[in-house]
Amino acid sequence: QVQLVESGGGLVQAGGSLRLSCAASGNIYTINTMGWYRQAPGLQRELVATLYSDDSTYIADSVKGRFTISRGNAKNTVYLQMNSLKPEDTAVYYCNADYSATYYDPGQLGWGQGTQVTVSS
Repeated sequence: QVQLVESGGGLVQAGGSLRLSCAASGNIYTINTMGWYRQAPGLQRELVATLYSDDSTYIADSVKGRFTISRGNAKNTVYLQMNSLKPEDTAVYYCNADYSATYYDPGQLGWGQGTQVTVSS
């Protein structure tokens, strides 16, 4: 099993910044990708950003130029730096990892519990 713990969410005014952190632990042989999803009330869960094993990244168009994803100094950690926040960024943000528990594991997904980000106007 893998545990992913998010932190850094909170309430911020429009135009402000937050940095979300995610730490993965447990029976992890290797992590292929880590990423961030978000889900606002009444809306579909959407992919925000992905960090690949070679440190290349994907950033969704809706947050491109404002959000960045990066690897933390600690093993199996990832950050989401959120700048110029807008009210429409309000959502629960979930950390995700595509990982293998053993050498023979072809891959599986793990999810964090989520952290609330609220952007006021």
